[in-house]
Amino acid sequence: MTATTTELTGTVHRPGDPGYATAVGGFNLTVVHQPAVVVEARSPADVAAAVRYAARASLRVTVQNTGHGARRPAGPDTLLLRTGALDSVSLDPAGRTATLGAGVTAGPLIAAAAEHGLAPVTGAAPSVGLVGLSAGGGIGPLARALGFAADRVRSLEVVTADGEQRHVDGATEPDLFFALRGGGGGVAVVTSMTVELVELAGFWGGAVFFPGADAAAVLHAWRSWAPTLPPEVTTSIALLRLPPLPQLPEPLRGQFVVHLRIASTGSPEEGAALLAPMLRVAEPLLDTVASLPCTALASVHMDPTDPAPVTEAGCLLGEFTAEAADALLAEAGPGTQTPLVLAEVRALGGAMATEPAVPNAVGGRDARWSLYTVGFAAPPVAGAASAAALGLVEAMRPWRSGVQYNLAGGRDLVEAWPADVLARLQQITRDRDPQRLLAPAQPVPLP
Repeated sequence: MTATTTELTGTVHRPGDPGYATAVGGFNLTVVHQPAVVVEARSPADVAAAVRYAARASLRVTVQNTGHGARRPAGPDTLLLRTGALDSVSLDPAGRTATLGAGVTAGPLIAAAAEHGLAPVTGAAPSVGLVGLSAGGGIGPLARALGFAADRVRSLEVVTADGEQRHVDGATEPDLFFALRGGGGGVAVVTSMTVELVELAGFWGGAVFFPGADAAAVLHAWRSWAPTLPPEVTTSIALLRLPPLPQLPEPLRGQFVVHLRIASTGSPEEGAALLAPMLRVAEPLLDTVASLPCTALASVHMDPTDPAPVTEAGCLLGEFTAEAADALLAEAGPGTQTPLVLAEVRALGGAMATEPAVPNAVGGRDARWSLYTVGFAAPPVAGAASAAALGLVEAMRPWRSGVQYNLAGGRDLVEAWPADVLARLQQITRDRDPQRLLAPAQPVPLP
């Protein structure tokens, strides 16, 4: 990449270089990138230079920060653009906004905002990049109360496929602003964005773990209970096969358990009264529910923090009936032999069903439930894990109502948007990237 070396302040890696193997790594170890070159950008100008170089060298561009969202490998015709070093955070407490670089993950922003009694709308894991999360929608532990992360994006700074830096908001670039909030990204490279913060010092919630032997009783009780909750309460439930790791609490180590998650922006007293019926269904193994600061949001889902080889799949559900719960138990419940480590159902609705003032591409707003599953995909069970994940989604077909981009595992994305939204996203892609320069990162299925 000598043609652009003088333009770059970041680092360039080629196959065989000492830093190449580390630079192509990500969170999902099943996605193995083999690009012709890796550029670790240190500025928006680096991003623009890399995009221009890729066009001259007939390379396509794919973008990665943490690699949580990596779903297909970048091949030898690709320039892999790493944005992790673009990690600046600037808060405006009076205006309740934060401007953050494309490399910022949820944890540092939550911590910075908490000092002012504010919170961003984020996902469940603090290690996930906020730009990628918002590009796909962004469903977090407080989603029914606060909506999608994409709904809180005020503006973005991007580099388009022509190598130009642009400011994007509803007035200056309405099509890009629409597509980059919920369309999955890929139509431009985001270098920073400004998001709205909410006044929230803490929340009430946490995790309740039940024995696997009580899975049927807990799951059926939960599916009847969840629709009765007010919109300030968000809940999900997961069937978990936990490894025997020493960092796990002793009652959970190496066990099959049912993980009930709950988080509320309402009062602890109201929350405790709402949760009480579920605590009578079975005796919990562990109950961590409490009044907590926003910096403890990760304790609700307790997502893993270390990279691993996994396969994912998911879909939206119009209903979660008794028959649907039984189908889930038959595929991933206690006593089944499966490489699936998580089978999760989330209750949706609330603020997620409301369009923001400036509409965006987020799909699935009318869905009532979502299904998401993860399988451990290391050899020799990698193929079996993928088949099991797809098998679980197929078993839920009678209740299926499309997919939500961030929870789809990269599959069936044509169903992630209504037909008119998909057509608009496809047209924006054709207009902005006619040479398909950003195609490896472009999630919108193109005709």
